[in-house]
Amino acid sequence: MIPFVRDIKFEYGAVDQVSPLIRRVIANNPGPFTFTGTGTYIVGRGDGVAVIDPGPDQPEHLQAILDATHGERISHILITHHHLDHSPLARPLAAATGAVVYGCAVKAPIVEDSVRTEAGADRFEPDVSVCGGAVISGHGWTFEAIPTPGHTSNHICYALAEENACFTGDHIMGWSTTVVTPPDGDMAAYLASLDVIQQRNFAVLWPTHGPPITSPGPFIDAYRAHRLDRERQILAQLGAGRSRIRDMVPAMYVGTDARLYPAAARSVHAHMIQLVRQGRVVTDGAAELEAEYHLA
Repeated sequence: MIPFVRDIKFEYGAVDQVSPLIRRVIANNPGPFTFTGTGTYIVGRGDGVAVIDPGPDQPEHLQAILDATHGERISHILITHHHLDHSPLARPLAAATGAVVYGCAVKAPIVEDSVRTEAGADRFEPDVSVCGGAVISGHGWTFEAIPTPGHTSNHICYALAEENACFTGDHIMGWSTTVVTPPDGDMAAYLASLDVIQQRNFAVLWPTHGPPITSPGPFIDAYRAHRLDRERQILAQLGAGRSRIRDMVPAMYVGTDARLYPAAARSVHAHMIQLVRQGRVVTDGAAELEAEYHLA
């Protein structure tokens, strides 16, 4: 079982000092993909602070960030990825402060359809690309941009050297598992990225949604085990004669609200693509959501 952490005390629009270098302001955008809302992090003090994931384009949240940094200068804006609950406020905040926006532009086509499995996509473009990784330094703080594709093709985590901490966006979240939806999401890349973060032995992980993860090693072990268990379930469904994802989902997600089945099917699809790549599962033609699959 994943040792989820969901207890968090906060007030919308208020700034909380959550570590010696880190402050947090939570946007009022709670929902099934955002938990209590987007946690925007402010790192450093004084002349040159960094803001991580400014969040949705809400005037009240923009004002809350400006109020939290009154008398200071925001010099850097760091974006983990392009979803609507993470990046849209970057441009209004940059316009208000003169800060430079860092991140990685989306690499895969943005696909929007009737099955919503995330908060939606933003056509985000940074001022400075960190797709290949980078060191970003400011007043009293040092970040390393770590490419972590999987949840999205352009996902970046940011390691804070001074506190041996990592801001994990949606790559690792304490309150829920991470959505991996093709074509932008990729399960093989996601599992490899989990290993990248685990090997760094961070003391704490700060997801954009929810409270921090203070025991990263065991948590990531459980996160990975959950994904591998899903693979075993899919192989068992194929062994039982179910060849289509839409028929597997009700059997795999017993007790889950049927309204969530379309989103669950996308997650199974991500696993199925990986199983086909590994040669453990076969299909005629492309590994599409509605394809018919069989054990190799």
